[in-house]
Amino acid sequence: MLDATRIEVMLDHLTTEARNPASERLDSLTPLELVRLINEEDARCAQAVSEVAGAIAKGIEMIADRLSRGGRLIYIGAGTSGRLGILDAAECPPTFRSDPSQVLGLIAGGPSAMLKAVEGAEDSPKLAEEDLAKVNLSSNDVVVGIATSGRTPYVLGALDYARSQGAYAIGLACNRDALLSSRADLSIIPVVGPEVLSGSTRMKAGTATKMVLNMLSTGAMVLMGKTYGNLMVDMNATNTKLTDRAKRIVCTLTDLSKDKAGELLNRCGGEVKTAIVSYRLDLSPDQARSKLQAAHGHLRRALDGAAISNGKV
Repeated sequence: MLDATRIEVMLDHLTTEARNPASERLDSLTPLELVRLINEEDARCAQAVSEVAGAIAKGIEMIADRLSRGGRLIYIGAGTSGRLGILDAAECPPTFRSDPSQVLGLIAGGPSAMLKAVEGAEDSPKLAEEDLAKVNLSSNDVVVGIATSGRTPYVLGALDYARSQGAYAIGLACNRDALLSSRADLSIIPVVGPEVLSGSTRMKAGTATKMVLNMLSTGAMVLMGKTYGNLMVDMNATNTKLTDRAKRIVCTLTDLSKDKAGELLNRCGGEVKTAIVSYRLDLSPDQARSKLQAAHGHLRRALDGAAISNGKV
């Protein structure tokens, strides 16, 4: 357990806690100057993420492998870090038609901390262990511990518990030599430098974190066959906008009108991939589902495999 004195010493040496020379006169800038400065600093995020591309790619491979074998992706963090994990998890079901239990987000202090800070929750490693135990963490899962400082006790406790249970532990931080690196199987450390507002890691560090989480979940879902090219073919059409998008995707991959695409989707239970396979291969919805299952859910493999079996290569 980290004591208060040691935490203070560690904070003194964190890049994310340092003063940014470019913003030392922040309170003297005009609104336009503020915007330009923040935008210039935000541009550093993409470069910082690019420098850890190899680690992110490794994370994508591990997540896709565990999810394909029935495991889960579990984000866990405190404050902004926890909220970003919950946000990314919440977007997976509508985007990829994933089961809501497949990608989870946990935050120190529980659901109420999503909207209001729960003081002291991030300082308890034991609380993280309890939170992971409540969701029945198993060796099939991947835990992504998010802490821009790299030393949040709640996140360190989560990573320690994850490894003790055989889960694959990924640590995500924004400071070099982050303490969580010693607690993780894989570390992803985009170093974005001091914030425009000193210590406000909801800014650049938060932006870089969001970028990495987008890559991890989207990359894993792509490897699992949730897309066809750059089309969202495994989406869950839960509102008017998404229903219209589903129709447009079917139209793009068939020669059907939007009305006919809508009728086909209705026959296929709203499943975009099933509708496309059904039409392209002249199969019933159930036969199309079987074809997709044989291709492990990959639309391209289902369509290409049928073409090869028919001598069309």
